[in-house]
Amino acid sequence: MADPSSYRPKPGQIPDSPGVYRFRDEHRRVIYVGKAKNLRQRLANYFQDLAALHPRTRTMVTTAASVEWTVVSTEVEALQLEYSWIKEFDPRFNVKYRDDKSYPYLAVTLNEEFPRVQVMRGAKKKGVRYFGPYGHAWAIRETVDLMLRVFPVRTCSAGVFRNAARTGRPCLLGYIGKCSAPCVGRVTPEEHRELADGFCDFMAGRTGAYIRRLEKDMMAAAEEMEYERAARLRDDVEALKRAMEKSAVVLADATDADLIAVAEDELEAAVQIFHVRGGRVRGQRGWVTDKVENVDTPGLVEHALQQLYGEETGDAVPKEVLVPALPEDPDAVSQWLAGRRGSQVSLRIPQRGDKKDLMATVQRNAQQALALHKTKRASDLTTRSRALEEIAEALGLDTAPLRIECYDISHLQGDDVVASMVVFEDGLARKSEYRRFQIKGFEGQDDVRSMHEVIGRRFRRYLQEKERTGEWEEAPAAAGPAPSADAAPVPLGPASVPAAGPLDPPLAPAPAGPLPAGAAAADPVADAVPGPGSEPREDDGRPRRFAYPPQLVVVDGGQPQVAAARRALDELGIDDIAVCGLAKRLEEVWLPDEDDPVVLPRSSEGLYLLQRVRDEAHRFAITYQRAKRAKRMRSGPLDAVAGLGETRKQALIKHFGSVKKLRRATIEEICEVPGIGRRTAESVAVALASAAPATPAVNTATGEIMEEDDGGTT
Repeated sequence: MADPSSYRPKPGQIPDSPGVYRFRDEHRRVIYVGKAKNLRQRLANYFQDLAALHPRTRTMVTTAASVEWTVVSTEVEALQLEYSWIKEFDPRFNVKYRDDKSYPYLAVTLNEEFPRVQVMRGAKKKGVRYFGPYGHAWAIRETVDLMLRVFPVRTCSAGVFRNAARTGRPCLLGYIGKCSAPCVGRVTPEEHRELADGFCDFMAGRTGAYIRRLEKDMMAAAEEMEYERAARLRDDVEALKRAMEKSAVVLADATDADLIAVAEDELEAAVQIFHVRGGRVRGQRGWVTDKVENVDTPGLVEHALQQLYGEETGDAVPKEVLVPALPEDPDAVSQWLAGRRGSQVSLRIPQRGDKKDLMATVQRNAQQALALHKTKRASDLTTRSRALEEIAEALGLDTAPLRIECYDISHLQGDDVVASMVVFEDGLARKSEYRRFQIKGFEGQDDVRSMHEVIGRRFRRYLQEKERTGEWEEAPAAAGPAPSADAAPVPLGPASVPAAGPLDPPLAPAPAGPLPAGAAAADPVADAVPGPGSEPREDDGRPRRFAYPPQLVVVDGGQPQVAAARRALDELGIDDIAVCGLAKRLEEVWLPDEDDPVVLPRSSEGLYLLQRVRDEAHRFAITYQRAKRAKRMRSGPLDAVAGLGETRKQALIKHFGSVKKLRRATIEEICEVPGIGRRTAESVAVALASAAPATPAVNTATGEIMEEDDGGTT
């Protein structure tokens, strides 16, 4: 635990300008990001008597080892930079809302020639019109099913669309009138796009005029005694009205607004958002967060606004945002929202009328969400703490293992041997820290040897990171420690004061502009593949590959695997990391140099946590192994051509029709393919000539030798 006075800047060093500040720990990781109108006043609050600080703030300042800041011109710039740094550095002491699920949207792919209506989740794509989010995917499908009667827009996938175009037969929806069948030319691209635009207009709330037009057409058809057409129009009107009933009018003035409500207690907070478009509730979502920093309701609202609109632009930011409490600087937040939207945004607290009543409904939803979350996790915080304490007691550790890494080996009869590394921090999975390894030191099946190689590679990189960042007083190699490459804060305003604590090295100037995502330099030792949702990062406060040691290493296996892991650590001179193994057969915990296992009670929370860690490592390893095996089985002779990417491979296959015909082509003929030069053509010809053609298939009934498939396989 650090003493804040050891890195406290001198009062004269801190400017009294607006800015953003960062606290770093002893590993140079950014652990907290904040903004202030007056940096001098705000930072002084952190360096008062520890007894006067909030417990969470006290934990943060004693975990930190240095502080630095960047001066900006306005509070809006400070808000923008704070959001960027929170997204980039993922500081552990900042409030981060956890979305309780991936919310589905109703999406219309206007970026395609024939727009498609579908359910979409995840990141939004350019050129796609989104409506929602919705609480359930089935709610979207019910709405779409009603709407397709009036707007028969394509809903099929690209593969189904191409197959229908090839065969000349539409799918079932085309036959029953719920698709205009552009795949077979029943409508032109322009006519289909008009249907898609009408679908979007109706979903956006412009419903009254359209229904009135349909009713007028229905009456005209009845007067002309076209009763079948009038009946169809009547059914269309009823379908649209049923679709509208699924989102009742809540604001009579056709308002576009988002309503945000917060329910909180001492430890956690829940946020609920209602998206109102055209006066109707078009979507709802919610987040829950642990209050890891000392934050009040205005602060929670500000964090929610940053999370909700930080990646949004245009109409995704509504004209009006209603909140239960205004942020500390509402004018700056309003300007930031206006910049995201491109026009004025009203940020206010509803005082009376329908908007206040609807806000009360959103508030009740937030309170229910927090109560449900606490019911689900009422014992989670305590059981996680108890589990870590039980593990520490069973393994004889001095402190609870706050970071646990688990390793597993996976292969199929000795082929495609891979390993996984999963990380649990504070008893919860930290998926951005997951890593995958390919076993390269030998061929064949040997789990013990594989475990030794993986542990050695992982912690060899850890030692290199320590040496590179100057955390060793003496370098273990003759070359000496690598110089530190810590970057300075990025200035946004006209002046930047990259001040730091006494322990910080001098900071070099950095170019202005947003901070780019870092990328670790290539390293022959660090050849592990990052897990999903992660990326290599530089040592400027962001998480780095293999840079932080665990308190406990768990291996999937028994005594031999544990001994191999311990031996790998001993060879590197690492003796402050505990090692254990969890054997599947009897769920026994094995320790190095122990003849008998540690048997935890079946009801033990510590055993349950170790099982979760082990099972997650097994899942991650086998997923990677299956992906490698599938990729190997799909490989072909063109994969051996260096520098030939997927685009040019497909161009070759499309040009010649099959690998068989490509094999017969001359170098000059291959050069005729766009993007293929002579050197590449020669490499393709050599690769295809050296690859033995597949054994021809034989029809066992007739004895006929089947010709090689002319399909586009590689």
